[in-house]
Amino acid sequence: MKLEKITNESAKAAGRRYHDACGAAHGLGLVGERWALLVMRELMLGPRRFGDLKADLCGLSANVLTQRLEGLEEAGIVRKRKLPPPASVQVYELTDWGYEARPVFEVLGKWAARSPRHDPTLPISAVSVMMSLRTMFDADTADGLEARIGFVFGDRSFVATLAGDELTDEQTGVDDCDVVFACAPAVVPEYVYGKRSLVEIEAEGRMTVTGDRALAERFQTFFDLPEKAG
Repeated sequence: MKLEKITNESAKAAGRRYHDACGAAHGLGLVGERWALLVMRELMLGPRRFGDLKADLCGLSANVLTQRLEGLEEAGIVRKRKLPPPASVQVYELTDWGYEARPVFEVLGKWAARSPRHDPTLPISAVSVMMSLRTMFDADTADGLEARIGFVFGDRSFVATLAGDELTDEQTGVDDCDVVFACAPAVVPEYVYGKRSLVEIEAEGRMTVTGDRALAERFQTFFDLPEKAG
């Protein structure tokens, strides 16, 4: 029975291959399964527990998540490890090679945002928000500004660092930030891309801002969605 199972799984894997020497074709064979790329996206800013991944990927069942993690692990893109005490929980993380795929997400995200059918009102995860900011950052508008911008989304915190013509992001504490936004993830794109008034969003009780308020208002000007295609 075990041999039969291995044979069947091998046959399924072979059926998913494109039998094409192109690197892009091989890449699709590695991560082309539905949800695979989004699982990778959620790991781009650090290790995550299974339950946290499932919570941030709306509509993904535990069974399919397990399959995708197993497939990505088998491909050498994801690995699992146990955190040391006091956490002592199992987490999933990208391998060094897995992290190298980040530019793929940035190019694909910027390209797909031009689709007239893109709906920015759908749910969005904290990691996706941070990656979007880095993707859509316009260095010319920042004019060499150096600053640390903090984001608190419930029990998770992130920092976007502006340095010269680059914006980098990480999951870390916000104690040393120049300004901190605290809100649900979806409020950030509403503010930076929708160009809504900071005062208006605060009045609705959906965001609090601490630190350099002038910087918080200027931060909105560093980002724009690309024009729609067609």
